[in-house]
Amino acid sequence: MLEKTYDSAAVEPKIAKAWDDADAFRAGANAKPGAESFTIVIPPPNVTGSLHMGHALNNTLQDIMVRFERMRGKDVLWQPGMDHAGIATQMVVERQLMERQLPGRREMGRDAFIDRVWEWKAESGGVIFNQLKRLGASCDWSRERFTMDEGLSKAVLEVFVSLYKQSLIYRGKRLVNWDPQFETAISDIEVENREVDGHMWHFKYPLAGGETYTYVEKDSDGNVVFQEERNYISIATTRPETMLGDGAVAVHPQDERYAPIVGKLCEIPVGPKALRRLIPIITDEYPDPTFGSGAVKITGAHDFNDYQVAKRNDIPLYRLMDTQACLRSDGEPYALCAEQAMAIARGGELPTESEVDDINLVPDEYRGLDRSAARKRIVDAINADGLAVTVKDAEGNDVPYVENKKIMQPFGDRSNVVIEPMLTDQWFVDAHTLAQPAIASVREGRTKFTPKNWEKTYFEWMENIQPWCISRQLWWGHQIPAWYGPDGQVFVEKSEEEALEAAIQHYLSHEGPWKAWVQEKLENFQPGEILTRDEDVLDTWFSSALWPFSTLGWPDKTPELDRYYPTSVLVTGFDIIFFWVARMMMMGLHFMKDERGNAVEPFHTVYVHALVRDKNGQKMSKSKGNVIDPLSLIDEYGADALRFTLAIMAAQGRDVKLDPARIAGYRNFGTKLWNATRFAEMNGVKLDPEFTPGSAKLTVNRWILTELSSTVRDVTEAIETQRFNEATGSLYRFVWNQVCDWYLELLKPIFGGEDEQAKSEAQACVAYVLDETYKLLHPFMPFMTEELWAHTSSRDDLLCHADWPMADFADQEAADEINWLVDLVSGLRSARSEMNVPPSAVAPLVVVGANEVTAFRMRRHDAAIRRLARVESIEPADIAPRGAAQIVVGEATACLPLGNLIDLAAEKARLEKAILKTEQEMDRLGKKLSNEKFVANADPEVVAADRERFAELEVQLASLKTALQRVSEAG
Repeated sequence: MLEKTYDSAAVEPKIAKAWDDADAFRAGANAKPGAESFTIVIPPPNVTGSLHMGHALNNTLQDIMVRFERMRGKDVLWQPGMDHAGIATQMVVERQLMERQLPGRREMGRDAFIDRVWEWKAESGGVIFNQLKRLGASCDWSRERFTMDEGLSKAVLEVFVSLYKQSLIYRGKRLVNWDPQFETAISDIEVENREVDGHMWHFKYPLAGGETYTYVEKDSDGNVVFQEERNYISIATTRPETMLGDGAVAVHPQDERYAPIVGKLCEIPVGPKALRRLIPIITDEYPDPTFGSGAVKITGAHDFNDYQVAKRNDIPLYRLMDTQACLRSDGEPYALCAEQAMAIARGGELPTESEVDDINLVPDEYRGLDRSAARKRIVDAINADGLAVTVKDAEGNDVPYVENKKIMQPFGDRSNVVIEPMLTDQWFVDAHTLAQPAIASVREGRTKFTPKNWEKTYFEWMENIQPWCISRQLWWGHQIPAWYGPDGQVFVEKSEEEALEAAIQHYLSHEGPWKAWVQEKLENFQPGEILTRDEDVLDTWFSSALWPFSTLGWPDKTPELDRYYPTSVLVTGFDIIFFWVARMMMMGLHFMKDERGNAVEPFHTVYVHALVRDKNGQKMSKSKGNVIDPLSLIDEYGADALRFTLAIMAAQGRDVKLDPARIAGYRNFGTKLWNATRFAEMNGVKLDPEFTPGSAKLTVNRWILTELSSTVRDVTEAIETQRFNEATGSLYRFVWNQVCDWYLELLKPIFGGEDEQAKSEAQACVAYVLDETYKLLHPFMPFMTEELWAHTSSRDDLLCHADWPMADFADQEAADEINWLVDLVSGLRSARSEMNVPPSAVAPLVVVGANEVTAFRMRRHDAAIRRLARVESIEPADIAPRGAAQIVVGEATACLPLGNLIDLAAEKARLEKAILKTEQEMDRLGKKLSNEKFVANADPEVVAADRERFAELEVQLASLKTALQRVSEAG
């Protein structure tokens, strides 16, 4: 006999072991002969990671599709793997060394440190895989890959070298996000923009040679509202320390205020007075004439917007900071550097990138200072020189104009320090060239986004794509396969031996000083004497961009690559469309070709799921204290309840507002199925191999079999189109409402009756329906359904390998008849509930306007109607009796006299009071929501919650008014 209650803590490990022992999820398990393949690659979690709600949602949705297609007999591979997570892993291991008071990374050296990381990975990395198994993820765990394993490293080498030799990878100097804590470039996804308290200082940049001009401000009608003679141009900045690297001041070309001084020089008000640099005043579309003074200082080496302006206008880029974001202390003395920079500003020839990088424009007294310390000293110096724009204080005194305001500042998501835009030498991918086929693929429909609106986001980014910085100044990762000769010549090859061979051929075939030097070194060759390897490693996203084909053995031509590429569906969050999805598209289309040489997309569908938020719609964060741990939820409610909840709430394009109370509710849904199986078992239900839907005679059985087929169609179509909430919604209605609430209830008289033939058919049909239900529910609730499948019959196969149900039965007449009965009883129950009729009270049912079919149904289901709707008799009539609640069912009206069942006056008063209270709350919320200022300024999540509550009240009010109308008619 089935246990009284389902114990997820006991069942889940047992079922997981059964799957593992049977190697149930290996690639191709349950595949039919000649089956088409279905492949999903797991978005590789970080080796340092642990399961969070985003992982739980993402992997639940993948597992639903994988289990579904496996049961449909396709050749399924769900490819698992982990990402080496360069900066995160290096940080973990460095922190561990510090905590254990062991030598640090730099003290132990690169090789020893990397060995230490591998040790950590073997001991502690990959915890998340065991957590995914607890969730029920049915990956082929035997094929686990790691972005630093030998095979994937081989793929990385092949791609890097190939792209370099095709001139699609190059080394250059560009502005990047620089993390001063880790002293490396980082990607945009590793940057958090936070609103912080800041200041905006207003300073005067004096015109060269004491020149003056008439500064004029006009209103929108062209009338002069302010005019004065000025010998300066005013700028506003939140970063005074970067003024030292200014290359120009820019104004909008249509800003008439500054037209007289465009092309002239102005002086940066920082540094020794005799050596203050001059920079040109230029025009560019970037400055906003309505913001601040309308004039913008251009510091191209320390601001991304300024960088674009500087590149458009040939403005030199002067790097001010070292790798720790302290003002540089290297290079020539400031006096010499200032002379060089002023020569350039006066029209001298622009220096090369390496020459300008040698110029250190930090005055000697600021060199070596931290950014914040330098900022304070520079502001104090400008104020002391009287070059701050001033305003009047409350006493009428002139004081420096400083605005206290909120500003957005970039922080490293792991280091938690302010990111510095930094001009450095890095390796880049020509993303623009690689993006063109990837754009065409989506635009022409070969790869589709679901929901489709994400295609717009994809196009906007891809069509404005910038070079992709792929180098990182870390030790953990794929070291860049580039070696430098004695003159800086770069050699990119797959190995040092190949690079050395290329270098030797290069130097020996070119006359010059290095030819003899190399010949001399070769006579008594020592490794490392001729070439020096680039110390940088590749961005983690570089190796994960190859994930759909590198995990299948590429660049080798493996059977798996031939069978499982291209993959089918990619399930991902919207936040990595740019960082991962787009780059997989670019790399896949460039390297993967069919037999005719045509590029092959890595997947045909990208399903983009939303965020999992807390029950109030707030984004989860540790600082808010609202993070929900999926493992705790699994401990409390079981994996099936969590999975079903996530799936039923995963409506396309809508965030998941997760309330643990909802998980408890869907655990009850599982309990409902468990109890239905127990009820069936207690009533002699068991599988009959001779039973087929077509053999059923009883109307109630033919009805449930029709509804079962309809549910199979709905669930199948919904999973195929990634409408997981609709699939689970259909299953919920079928299992809870139709099977448990109605079908089993309608069978009770048969199970307790004397008609053995009817009883036998009912027992066989229930067993069949439950079996098909386990199959339909299995992708969503794999543990419980596998347990029920094993318990209810002796099986040769696991449920995960059972055939997916077929929608192959329909008896519309039987379905119409029983659905009519369900609608009638439901309507009568609803009316009794709305009117507060006591459960024990019974009343006659009067039916008006029934046709022959309805009259026949009334007679046929007389006993069921009486029992289920608490009706004492059923009588036909020509007109509805006074004082009755009326329910329209088809062409007939069912009337339930209320006068003798409830106190009509008291019920009317209760309903009127409830209506008034509801209307008052709606009025209050309506005023808030119609207030444009509230909607504009309030937290969007608060506004959304208020709108949701207003919609709930509308439904509630309509129900109350219907009830009042019925009471009024009865009275």
